[in-house]
Amino acid sequence: MGVYNEEAESFKIKGNDAFKNDKYEDAISFYSKAINLAEKDSRDMATYLKNRAAAYLKTNEYNKVIQDCDESLKIVPEDPKALFRRSQALENLQRYEEAYKDAKAIFTIDPANKAIQPILSRLHAVVQERARQNAQTSSKVEQMFKLAFDFNENKEKREKAMSNLLVLAKENSGGDIMLKNGIVYKIQQLLKVEKNSDIYCNAVRIISQLCKRNIDRTKSIIKIVGVPWFLEIIDSDIDEQVNVAQYCIQLILNSFSGMDNKKDTKPDSKLCEENKSEIDVLLTCLTYSITNAVITGKARDAIIELIMRNCHYSTINWAERFVEIKGLHRLLQVCSELEEYKYESAMNITLSSRTIAAACLARIYENMYYDQARERFNNQVDEFVKDKLMSPDLESKVRVTVAITSLLRGPLDVGNYVISKEGILEMILVMAQTEDLLQQKVACECIIAAASKKDKARTIINKGVDILKKLYVCKIDAVRVRALVGLCKVGSFGGDDASIRPFADGSTKKLAEACRKFLINPTKDNDVRKWAAEGLSYLTLDADVKEALVEDKAAIQALIELAKSGDQSCLYGVVTTLVNLCNAYDKQEVLPEMLELAKFAKHHIPEEHELDDPDFINKRITVLTKAGVTSGLVALCKTESDNSRELIARVFNAICGLQELRGIVVQQGGAKVLIPLSLEGTLKGKKQAAQALARIGITINPEVAFPGQRNLEVVRPLLSLLHPDCTALENFESMMALCNLAGMNETTRNRILKEGGLAKIEHYLYEDHMMLLRAATQCICNLLQSDDVIKTFEGNNDKTKFLYLLCQEEDVDTVLAAAGALCILTSVSKICCRKLLDIQPWLETLRCLLANPDKEIQYRGTYILYNIINGDKDIAFKIFETDVMEILMALTKLQEPELERTKQLAQKSLNAAEKMGVIRKPDEAPMMDPFAEVEDEEDQDN
Repeated sequence: MGVYNEEAESFKIKGNDAFKNDKYEDAISFYSKAINLAEKDSRDMATYLKNRAAAYLKTNEYNKVIQDCDESLKIVPEDPKALFRRSQALENLQRYEEAYKDAKAIFTIDPANKAIQPILSRLHAVVQERARQNAQTSSKVEQMFKLAFDFNENKEKREKAMSNLLVLAKENSGGDIMLKNGIVYKIQQLLKVEKNSDIYCNAVRIISQLCKRNIDRTKSIIKIVGVPWFLEIIDSDIDEQVNVAQYCIQLILNSFSGMDNKKDTKPDSKLCEENKSEIDVLLTCLTYSITNAVITGKARDAIIELIMRNCHYSTINWAERFVEIKGLHRLLQVCSELEEYKYESAMNITLSSRTIAAACLARIYENMYYDQARERFNNQVDEFVKDKLMSPDLESKVRVTVAITSLLRGPLDVGNYVISKEGILEMILVMAQTEDLLQQKVACECIIAAASKKDKARTIINKGVDILKKLYVCKIDAVRVRALVGLCKVGSFGGDDASIRPFADGSTKKLAEACRKFLINPTKDNDVRKWAAEGLSYLTLDADVKEALVEDKAAIQALIELAKSGDQSCLYGVVTTLVNLCNAYDKQEVLPEMLELAKFAKHHIPEEHELDDPDFINKRITVLTKAGVTSGLVALCKTESDNSRELIARVFNAICGLQELRGIVVQQGGAKVLIPLSLEGTLKGKKQAAQALARIGITINPEVAFPGQRNLEVVRPLLSLLHPDCTALENFESMMALCNLAGMNETTRNRILKEGGLAKIEHYLYEDHMMLLRAATQCICNLLQSDDVIKTFEGNNDKTKFLYLLCQEEDVDTVLAAAGALCILTSVSKICCRKLLDIQPWLETLRCLLANPDKEIQYRGTYILYNIINGDKDIAFKIFETDVMEILMALTKLQEPELERTKQLAQKSLNAAEKMGVIRKPDEAPMMDPFAEVEDEEDQDN
C-alpha cells in the first residue's frame, strides 16, 4: 500500500507544478491519478480532492468543484480550504445562501482569517438583498395567482398574469415560492377546464420551467400529478398544446439524464444510473401509449418522436429496452394503419404518422449494432407478420403489406429480409392483380418501396411491370398514380447514367408528363400529388426530364406548395426531386487512369449527359430559388429523419454555391434552419449544412445573416469544417466566414476561442496552400482584437515570430493580414515587440515591409516599426544601428498624397528615436549607446 501512496504523492507534486504553470487540464489529470491510487478516506485523499477542486475552479467546472469538496469534507470536516473552494463555486453558480453558509463556517473555525472577512461581508449583503427580493417575489406570485386562476377575471388580465408567472418560474427563487404555494396542483386542476389555448400552453410551460435542470423539483412534481397526467396533456388536436406538452416531457427526461435541448449534448452516465427507474417508467409509459386507441394522431406522432429522440445510443440509449418490452409490435401496428381507410380496429393517425413510425424503427435498428440484437429485432418483426397472416381475413393481409412498406422506407435491411421470405412477394403481386381498390393501392406502394436496389428492380421488372402497366389503365386515380410511380422507379434504376435505359427511348419523358399532370391538377387531393412528386423523384435522374421540369413553372410551383404544406409523407418525393434538379447528390470522381483501365477491361462506363453541365445546373438552381424553394425547404426541416435532413442540406448547399442567391436564402429563413441541420444528422448532411452556412457568412454581413444569439450558434458548425477529412474548399470557406464573425464583437470571438477555434485555425498557417494560408492569417488578424488571443502570442512560443516571417510571403493579401496582426500585437505588447528581433532574418523582413511596393503594406510596416521602438531604447539602438534610419528618412521624402500617412509615421518614428537619444540631428554631437563599450570589452574578455 505504501508504494501506491508514494506514487500518488508523485502525481500530486506533478499536479502542483502544472497548476503553478497555469496548465489546469494537466493538473486535473495528475490529481485524478493520485486520487485513484490513494487510500480511501485517508487525509491524503482529502488533500488530492481539494487540489483537484482548485484546478476545477480555474476551468470554471463549478459542479465538479462542489463534488470534490463534498467528498473531501466527509474525510476532514470543517477543512477551511475545502469550505473556501466550495463557497467560491457555489457563489459562481449563484447559490449565494449556501456560499454564505460555507464562508460563515470558515469564519467560525478561524475568526482571525482576514481573507474570508471581505467575502463574508459581500455575501452577507447579497443574501440580505436576495431575501428582500424574495419577499417581493412572494408578493408578486400571490398577486398573479389571484388573477391567473380566477375564471371571473377578464381574459387579458388572466393571460398577462400567467405570462408573468412563467417569467417568475425561470428564476430559482420564484420557482421555489410557486412550488411552496401549490402551483402544480392549481395547474393540474386548471387544465381540466381551461379553454383558452394561450393560458393552457403557458401553464404547461411553467411546469416545464420548474422541471428544467432540477431533479428534486421534477420528482416532486411527478409525485403530485403522476406520469399519466403528462400523457393526458399531450392528447390534443391543437398543435401548440401538443408541442408544449412534448417539450415538457423532453425537459423531464433531460433533467433525469443530464442532457440539454442543444444539439450534440450527451447524457451524464452517473445521473442516468441514479435516475434509471424514473427514466424507465416514463419511457415505458410513452411506449405503451403508442397504440392507445383513443389519443389523437398528433399526440401519437409526438410520443413516437420522443421515443425516437431518446432511444438512441447517443442519448439515453433505451433502444434495447424498447425492443424487450415489445415496443416494435406497437410501432408496426401504427405502420400498418391507413389514414384514408378506417377499419374498426383503427387508431387515429395523421398523414405523417407512418413516416414518423418508419423513421423511429430505423433509429432503433441503428442501435442493434451486434448480431444478437439484430436477431431479436428481426424475430419481433417475424412475430408481427406471422400473427397477422394467421388470420385469413383481408384486413390482416392489407395491414401486413402496409407495415412491410414502412419497413422498406425505414430499416431497409429488415424490410428486404421480410419481403424475401417465401410467399410474401408473391402475395403482394397477387393482391396487385385483384379487382379490389384497397389491395391494388397497398400492393403498388409495397412494390415501389421494394424496388430499392438494382437486383430488386430487376426482379420487379421481370414479375411486376406488366401488373403495374395494367393497374395504370385503371380509372381510379389513387391506383393509377401508385402504378405510375412503380413504373417510374423501375424505369430509373440506371440513375444518371445516360447509357442505361430499362425502357424504350422516350418512355421516361412520357412517364414524367403523366406525373406532371397529376401534380399540377388542383382537383387532385394531396395524396395523389404526393405520389406524383415521388414519381418525379425517380425520373429526374434523367437530365432531359430535369430540363423539361425546370422550365415548367406550374409543376415547380406545385412542388414548392407541396413542400410548404410540411406534410412529412411528401418529404421524400419533393426533396429528392429537388436534389436531382440541383445535381446535389454525391458524384464519384473518375480518375483518367481508372477510366482507361475500365475501357481496356470492357467494363461499363457511366456517361454524363450534356444537360448536366455546370451551366445548366446553375440555371436550374436559379429558377428553383427564385420560385421560392427555400420556403418549402424550411417547412420540411421539422423532420426527424436524418437522411431527409441530409437531402434538405444538400439542396441548401447547392443554392448557396451561387453567390447571388445567398441573400434569398437568408430572407426566407434558410440560415435559421441550417444551424440545427449542421449540428444533428448524418455526417454528410451536417457537412453540407455547415458549408452552406460558411458560404452565407462569406457574402452577407454576419449581423444580418446571423442576428442575435445565432452568430454564436453558427461558430461550432463552421469549426467542424476545419477537419483533415474536409476538402480544401470547405476549409477555406469556413475560415473566411469565421474571419467575418471574428470581426463582429468580443462575445463572438470568445465563443470561437471556447470551441477551440484558435488552435484549429493556426494549424492552417503551416499549410502549403496559398488560399488556406491567407484565410487563416486573416482570421488570426481579426481574432487578435481579443486580449485572450494576445496573451497566447505573448506566451512561451514562436507564434509572433511566425507571423513576422509571413510578411515575406509572395501573396499580397497574406502579407497584409500578417502585418495587420503585428500592428495589433506591437501596439499593445512589448513582449511581442521584443520577440520580432529574436529571429535571424528580422532586418530582412523589416526591409520587405518598409520598402514594399504595396502602399498599405508599407504603411503597416512603418506602424509596426514605430510600435517596436517607441519607449524601448535598447531595441531602438539595435534597429538604428542598421540601414533602417536611411529607409525611414527616404519615406519622409515621399510626395504622393496617398502615402501621407506613411510619411507622417516615418517622421514620428525618427522623432521618437531622437527623443530617446538613439539618433541625433546632423549638427548635434554624436550619441553613443552607453552600454556599447562595456559590452565590447566584455566580449573581448570572453
